[in-house]
Amino acid sequence: MKLYTLHELDPSDGTVQLHKVESQGSGSIVLVPHPSDSDPNDPLRWPTWKKHIAFTCVCAFTFLTNYGIGGLAPAFYLLSIEFNKTMTETSDLLLWPILVLGVFNFFWVPLANYFGKRPVFVFASLLLAVCYIWGAAAQSFQSLLWSNIIAAFAGSSTEALGASMVNDLYFLHERGAKMAIYMNAISGGNTIGPLLCGFIVTGLSWRWHKWIAAILTLINFLAVLFFVPETRYFRDEHSVDDEKETRLHASDPEKSPSAIREQQPGGSPDRSSSNEVPKKTFMQELSLWSGVAKGTNLLKMFVRPFPMISYPCVIYAFLGYAISLVLVVAVNILNPFVLQSPPYSWSPMINGLINLPGFIGNVAGAYAGGWLVDVYSDWRARKNNGVFEPESRLLLTVLPLIITGAGCLVFGYGVERTLHWTSLFFGYGMVSFALTAVPTITMTYVSDCVLPVNMDALMLVNGLKNIVAFGFLYGIIPWVEDVGYVNCFGAQAGIFVAIILIGATSLIMFGAKMRQAQASWRIIL
Repeated sequence: MKLYTLHELDPSDGTVQLHKVESQGSGSIVLVPHPSDSDPNDPLRWPTWKKHIAFTCVCAFTFLTNYGIGGLAPAFYLLSIEFNKTMTETSDLLLWPILVLGVFNFFWVPLANYFGKRPVFVFASLLLAVCYIWGAAAQSFQSLLWSNIIAAFAGSSTEALGASMVNDLYFLHERGAKMAIYMNAISGGNTIGPLLCGFIVTGLSWRWHKWIAAILTLINFLAVLFFVPETRYFRDEHSVDDEKETRLHASDPEKSPSAIREQQPGGSPDRSSSNEVPKKTFMQELSLWSGVAKGTNLLKMFVRPFPMISYPCVIYAFLGYAISLVLVVAVNILNPFVLQSPPYSWSPMINGLINLPGFIGNVAGAYAGGWLVDVYSDWRARKNNGVFEPESRLLLTVLPLIITGAGCLVFGYGVERTLHWTSLFFGYGMVSFALTAVPTITMTYVSDCVLPVNMDALMLVNGLKNIVAFGFLYGIIPWVEDVGYVNCFGAQAGIFVAIILIGATSLIMFGAKMRQAQASWRIIL
């Protein structure tokens, strides 16, 4: 079985010409990746509205996955009483789905690589709706638990595929902002979900939380069925050669080929080719079959991602995402047992309001990790003769490092010393900042570094971060009971700061050399 290097798939090492240099300085945006000159079915050439609708449907899918499962957290205290379960047993409703969400990335991504993303999204979104109907009608704790687990199996299809879809539909200079929206969809389910669930549980019951999730998911299933065409695209040899040539000469703008297209006022590439491929009809786009990947087999798709764990960018991304997830989910698991018992004694409705600062933290983190990083990276590229270096994204990890590190201490001290509820709210908002900022930055960085195999690499990031997070969170309640909130959250803050600081510093200083070295590793199947 032949092994390839990144250099053979993409000679740029991630360094690309983002701006066409003109006599007066940096000029117009260069479209990276280079879109097809003759095929209107290339997702990069779709109309903007079509891209946005497809992307919104997938974002809604991943939002509803976390809304229906993680959003149930404010009902944990009532569920523990209804089903006569301990705090640790009740937390299984969230812990085991977290593990499943990670592990089954390793199932869905190879299938999508081989058969396409569309059939996976259509089947999984329908299965998710069925699982929510099951959960709403569950009459035992075990039935409710298994409905969450199977729902997580369905929802795990979006963890890596949704992020990969950003690269299918959008250009390099758009990735950060779009990845931020996607990360907000993931995290929003875990903040808006519990916020609404608190009101639903108080006014109706926890079952209505599941019924509402089922209704919304069925509506989104229809949207996915009719408005999400296949985004996997097999580029012809000429297009690939064009793109490789563009990237090969990216560091020397004078040698860039004339085939590089500038950004047009309407946001579309030049379409002057006379050999235009026929555009697919709406009915053709509804097909669930788009062929299989050429020159490969399904077993190869399952095995291919694992050697990529040796890439430093992948290691940093999954560790940073994992610890960010641990901090937020730890607060989600623990806060109902803190705020719904004495001395606070809040109702689930009021308890759900703690997710307001969580939502604000998510939005602020996505803004900082997405749009702000794009603007900063664009500025750095202009200062660098139009050349973009992926490491320019990592400098702004200093924001979640400071904000979230401090937030852990604020929350821990607030709970242990029974401080005013505002300390818990501020602490949770600061902790939530990292859940969108860190993965938005690091996953976009991974895509920049290993674009030809980004879906496999992102699968590793998403799969491994959930497995690591599960290991941490499985023992979070005994840990808190043993050492207290201050020591527990203080230790988590230290781990978070160490991972983000050491990883970002190392990659900023040596990332370019690491990319050049890893591009020659013959590990890609």
